[in-house]
Amino acid sequence: MTDGHAFRPEERPLFAGSPFSPAHTGIRRLAYFAFGLFLGVTSTFGNALTTVNTGVIAGSLGLYAAQAAALPAIYVAMNATANLTLVKARAQFGIPETTCAMLTLYALAGIIQFFHSSFVATAILRACSGLAAGAMITLGVYYLMQALPPKAKPLGAVIGIGLPQIGTPLARMVPVDVLTRHGLWGLHAIEVALALFTIAVILFLPLPPSEKSKAFAPLDALTIVLSIAGLFLLCQVLGQGRTLWWTDTAWLGMALALAIPLLAAAFLIEIHRRNPLVHFEWLGTWGILRFAAVALVMRLALAEQTYGAVGLLTLGGLNNDQLRFLFFIVAIAMFAGIITAALTISQRRLPWQVLVAALIIASGAWIDSDATNLTRPEQLILSQAMIGFGTTLFVGPALLYGFLRMIQRGGDHLVSFVVTFSITQNVGGLMGSALLGTLQNIWARNATNVLAADMSTGDPQTAARISGGALSLAGALVDPAQRSIQSAGLLAQAMGREAAIIAFTDTFRFVAVLALATAIFIMVNIWMSRHRKGDPA
Repeated sequence: MTDGHAFRPEERPLFAGSPFSPAHTGIRRLAYFAFGLFLGVTSTFGNALTTVNTGVIAGSLGLYAAQAAALPAIYVAMNATANLTLVKARAQFGIPETTCAMLTLYALAGIIQFFHSSFVATAILRACSGLAAGAMITLGVYYLMQALPPKAKPLGAVIGIGLPQIGTPLARMVPVDVLTRHGLWGLHAIEVALALFTIAVILFLPLPPSEKSKAFAPLDALTIVLSIAGLFLLCQVLGQGRTLWWTDTAWLGMALALAIPLLAAAFLIEIHRRNPLVHFEWLGTWGILRFAAVALVMRLALAEQTYGAVGLLTLGGLNNDQLRFLFFIVAIAMFAGIITAALTISQRRLPWQVLVAALIIASGAWIDSDATNLTRPEQLILSQAMIGFGTTLFVGPALLYGFLRMIQRGGDHLVSFVVTFSITQNVGGLMGSALLGTLQNIWARNATNVLAADMSTGDPQTAARISGGALSLAGALVDPAQRSIQSAGLLAQAMGREAAIIAFTDTFRFVAVLALATAIFIMVNIWMSRHRKGDPA
């Protein structure tokens, strides 16, 4: 009996901190489903507005490029480690209490922005956003599960983990003018409104109760602090490495050197505990290592959309206002991926769904590798829709695959699984942007050197190009020597843009090969698994 209501045995939750699952009326199920959809989509929407408008925010706040790059990394670090605390907090204090506490912090941090906008205040807001998103994603899954019949409840996890992926394309559809009214009041108003509205609905449409019990142990606090500090430093290195450049900034090396012993200390504490917070002996098994590796590599490949395609179009002078239709199609494709994953889900098909997703992402990236300086959003609709579809087709089945493995070991492994999946997706996304950005930068330099070697001033075509450019500047510059210098500079800029485009196409090919290699790896594992079971099919 909980809160005066006697629940049947089949209505009890699998894990402490999860709600009971009693029978609901059709109206209440519909309300749970609608709010679950809202939570899933908006859980990452506030941070996505910041991430996709980093340049605008940096300009409004007067931030340096490195400071602007630090903001998404702060969110990732807090979101990736949030479940170290949230899973046990829900078990000990309750779901609404824990979630409302995170959302209240988020709303307060947003309200402060109306009175004092600075880098520190914005960094605090992004940290609170990361914590709130971690709570909202799980809450969205719970609401969706309440709306579904017992046998279909796993679909709640598939849908609930796929919906947060849509936050980024939706954020790119919001007009920049809306966000930048009165400074950044529009952006902060949206974030505060979402947090307060979510609190109101949680109180108006509460989940069934959960069983509360003492969950935290004294050593948990030390592990949590060490993990957050280590991942925070690691994320700052990943987030700012390609901006400040890896070998040019001393503090990046020092931060990495400090992050490693902090994370190692957390690891050493956990492996010597009788009841650890994170079960590293389970995470070190081949099945979980394989799951984590595939999830991480796939997230690396998905940076093709968030960094590669957007970077290519930005190079052509386009901004979010000119990319709305493209990302409207991407959002629709992501919804289609969620629906496809939900309709085709089964324990036997999980590896095949991830395999198909990898092949679709590889195909989309390969299509993008034919991009030129004339490529515009219209030419990327098919490829980006494929990648969006592949994203949500992958993430739900991947979560469910790991979840089923965790259930086999027991509920005390829930924190281990949730944190592992969160790190592969959050830190993996940051790592993907860092990797692709670094490769694109290196390849752009190489392409520039090759193009420059073929464009000596003694070459007739180069001389004609400079002469033509100087002639077009005759109305602005009188001195012929200055016109030639300016024309040569414009030619160098055009060469730099062409080199960057060549580097982006190489990056797209790299992503295609990476996704294809992942698909082959999955296929080999499927074959080996069937061979061991003696299944000729």
